[in-house]
Amino acid sequence: SRRSSWRATTTGYAATVNTAGADLTVRSGPGTSYAAVGSVADGQTIYISCQTPGSQVTGTYGTSTIWDRIGSGRYVSDAYVYTGYDGYVPSVPRC
Repeated sequence: SRRSSWRATTTGYAATVNTAGADLTVRSGPGTSYAAVGSVADGQTIYISCQTPGSQVTGTYGTSTIWDRIGSGRYVSDAYVYTGYDGYVPSVPRC
């Protein structure tokens, strides 16, 4: 498979993608209207640098408007991310 030149950095809050099988689309901003810029596999560890409100998404963990920034111009919906918290993670800053 073709490898992306982008690599996850191990800075930020570690969380796990849970989509029940499908890849999770990474967006250029905090919402589904932003361009897709990649994807992360189900079960992959991501590192959240900050969280911000965005468009509402219904996913594995219910309905959420929280988006997790996992890199420069890279956001995923928190509705598909296991952080151990309902809502914002206390130790993660807002974007």
